[in-house]
Amino acid sequence: MTQPPTRDPADGITRTERIAAGLALGWIIAVGLFFWLLPPARQPGASFDSLRFVLILIAIFMPVAMIWVAAAAARSARIMREESFRVQSAIDGMRQTYLAERAKATPEPVMEKKLDEIAEATKKTESAMSRFASRREVSRMIVPQPAPQPADQQNLPLGTSAEDMDPPLERPDLIRALNFPDDENDRDGFAALRRALRDRNARKLVQASQDVLTLLSQDGIYMDDMRPDPASASLWRRFAKGERGPTMETLGAIRDRAAIALTTGRMREDAIFRDTVHHFLRKFDQMLVTFEDRATDTDMLELAETRTARAFMLLGRATGTFD
Repeated sequence: MTQPPTRDPADGITRTERIAAGLALGWIIAVGLFFWLLPPARQPGASFDSLRFVLILIAIFMPVAMIWVAAAAARSARIMREESFRVQSAIDGMRQTYLAERAKATPEPVMEKKLDEIAEATKKTESAMSRFASRREVSRMIVPQPAPQPADQQNLPLGTSAEDMDPPLERPDLIRALNFPDDENDRDGFAALRRALRDRNARKLVQASQDVLTLLSQDGIYMDDMRPDPASASLWRRFAKGERGPTMETLGAIRDRAAIALTTGRMREDAIFRDTVHHFLRKFDQMLVTFEDRATDTDMLELAETRTARAFMLLGRATGTFD
């Protein structure tokens, strides 16, 4: 670091200013002698020549003024250098003090990194615990109990399974199973779910629905939060019979932009999620074809209110099923 220019301790005048004063004084003396010794240009009795007088003053004092302007500029530059030196010295001192205190009071960088990782892991754990503790977590409520096996299964005819011996699944039971139990006290919901799991086709759809609902909940998307626009039973019947196109757009009744954007983004980035969604849409479409054939309009509207149907509306809109 260079030292700042020093001042004269007596009068605060620097060498530059002394040189400027000498030059100015020398110039005045030299020009004054020149004009003093120069013979007068006017004849005796002539009037006063004001223009000549002004030019003489300019010739004398203009260079003097320029010398002192240069001296003032040099003085300002010197002051700026001194201030810059002081500021830099103060910053260096603060930096050295900070580094010394940091070396004594703060842990090693590796320890800081470990502490940050522990804090982040704790934060994620608390977030996950709060999510799974929420009653909106559907996957927590839809783990079914295993279907009881008939005691006389060994006496069934050859080639006949226990599933084939069960009575056909009723439409109200299928609708209740596709909505899943509301909470752990929903006995009717769990009973309907167990009956649906004994039906081969219904079980595949229930499992596919459970998979997509669990994956959606990982992004904070819950079907209880969705509020679909109402659609007529006749429109669902036309869709079940294979009609597609712009007229079916109303069935994509979930219009939550955030949920649609999250789902669409995950469809592009997560291959497992994408395959699970397509599998679910396929199973729901197959169920709808057979369900519509025997269902009343009330059954169709109740089906549309289930969590599974809402997931179908959301995923169908995200994948362009209703376009």
